[in-house]
Amino acid sequence: MGFSQDNLKGFLLALLSSGFIGASFIIKKKGLRRAAAASGVRAGVGGYSYLLEPLWWLGMITMIVGEIANFVAYAFAPAVLVTPLGALSIIVSAILAQLILNEKLHKLGILGCVMCIAGSIIIVIHAPQERPISSVQEIWSMATQPAFLLYMGSVIVLVFILIFYFAPQCGHTNVLVFTGICSLMGSLSVMSVKALGTSLKLTFEGKNQLIYPETWLFMFVVATCVITQMNYLNKALDTFNTAIVSPIYYVMFTTLTIFASVIMFKDWDNQDAGSIISEICGFVVVLSGTILLHATKDFERSSSFRGNYTPLSPSLSTRLCAGNTEVLMHDEDDGSYSEEPCSKRQEFYT
Repeated sequence: MGFSQDNLKGFLLALLSSGFIGASFIIKKKGLRRAAAASGVRAGVGGYSYLLEPLWWLGMITMIVGEIANFVAYAFAPAVLVTPLGALSIIVSAILAQLILNEKLHKLGILGCVMCIAGSIIIVIHAPQERPISSVQEIWSMATQPAFLLYMGSVIVLVFILIFYFAPQCGHTNVLVFTGICSLMGSLSVMSVKALGTSLKLTFEGKNQLIYPETWLFMFVVATCVITQMNYLNKALDTFNTAIVSPIYYVMFTTLTIFASVIMFKDWDNQDAGSIISEICGFVVVLSGTILLHATKDFERSSSFRGNYTPLSPSLSTRLCAGNTEVLMHDEDDGSYSEEPCSKRQEFYT
């Protein structure tokens, strides 16, 4: 099956998105280090000097550009193609971390990068053609077909069960609870993003879709799903080791998104069995590479931590626990640990 122009545009935008998002983490981290050096107070212990650091804002702008590129990519290419390519941002981040931040990339981490690239190539080669859509009402008919309504209803029921039953009981001890909520809502958010992106694309082409209430409803669904998704992702990152949360979230989110896209947009209807099997194999290779990258990164951290462990004073550990979620992630990378994360790491590695 030939590679269509729309697929090519979506592919290039997805690559651009991965590049910008991967680079944004490094730029922001560099900005955090520079701000901490200038003020003497790290963000993880309550400092906000990074808000005055131009390099940190450059990282934020870079991330926003990457997210916009990812949003537009869904308007051109199927989710089966765009979503797995998000793993390439991890490769960009890992390579730049070694070049700019002097963070060593383990040999198995290099193998993980190669696996992500190889799997992505397989997916791109066998990706389905984007189905031509002429109006937002056509997308609405896809969203209201019985199969997708069943999927959407199941997702909503599961999310409510996880939020109101499992989260209070075991949300802070079982990583699958918070990541499950994020992944389930994320699959719906991507479908809504694709619907909204396609509507805006048609509008820019001269077919105004803003006059239809369906466009605004999709916009509302995007906002609701993204807010819920980010809220519980922050909870997951704040509660568990980042190297545990990231691969689990990526696996669940990408799998559910592809499944939802296959149901709603019928991505595999016009493909033969060989192409579908190849896409699944490519996806498995990308997942394996992603997990390997995170596993080796965590291995390096645990080795460094064990070799250079110095007990924290109670006052300092208390201050570290007060840090916000985003900066806690950066502090883990820098080798700074609060009392609670330290105990979690000892549970994981003993």
